[in-house]
Amino acid sequence: MDSLQALALALIQGITEFLPVSSSAHLILPSQLLGWPDQGLAFDVAVHVGTLSACLWLLRKDVTALTLGAWESLGQRRLTEEGRLALALVLATLPVVLVGFTLKDWIETELRSVTVIASSTLAFGLLLGLADRRPRSETHRLAALSLRGAVFIGLAQCLALIPGTSRSGITMTAALALGLDRESSARFSFLLSLPTIAGAGLLASKDLLESPDPVPWDLMALGLVASALAAGLVIKAFLHWVAKVGMMPFVIYRIVLAGLLFTLLALDLA
Repeated sequence: MDSLQALALALIQGITEFLPVSSSAHLILPSQLLGWPDQGLAFDVAVHVGTLSACLWLLRKDVTALTLGAWESLGQRRLTEEGRLALALVLATLPVVLVGFTLKDWIETELRSVTVIASSTLAFGLLLGLADRRPRSETHRLAALSLRGAVFIGLAQCLALIPGTSRSGITMTAALALGLDRESSARFSFLLSLPTIAGAGLLASKDLLESPDPVPWDLMALGLVASALAAGLVIKAFLHWVAKVGMMPFVIYRIVLAGLLFTLLALDLA
């Protein structure tokens, strides 16, 4: 992988990691259309660190408030508002940790086909559209999310282990289905991404340490910086515009992307 390919893949990862469009669906296109090589473990670690750093920086006030709230709740032995949200994030994280550790090897060997990615891109894109457009008498802010609702979002996040689903897409879908407004759904999804991306990065780091392959430090640095900048811009723009724009542009985009993937699949079969 050369520098241009590394830059392109880092930008793709940074842009699609937090949008409800599936990063895995996008990362398969360069290899399918251009014959690019696999990005490798070292690069995976770099872009995970990059996207995690961007999210931590932009949500630093939320993270600080949640940390202090959790500490205060422990000290007072009662849940404050921030402490309850911190607990909600913990509960929402646990299902994907358990399922991920149990099914990681099977998913990587059995579910990484173009057919699976195209099908899940389409199916979960349509589900996002239904959740965004379903009739509702009122919407709720993030403070109204119950612990049971957080578990529901966490269980939905397990579906993101299927390539093409989109972690942010399925968690926003679940949050919208619970009645949260668009901005609150996006904010909870981004906060929930912090432990999820950190865990994925740690697993990739473990595999990297066990790998005998040389580490391309220059490409890692490029991937880290590019993915961080792209992710930062995306998160800031999405939180600013999601209440006005809604999810339908992303739903339409996913339908088009799935159509492209199915076309590539048909051409290969032909």
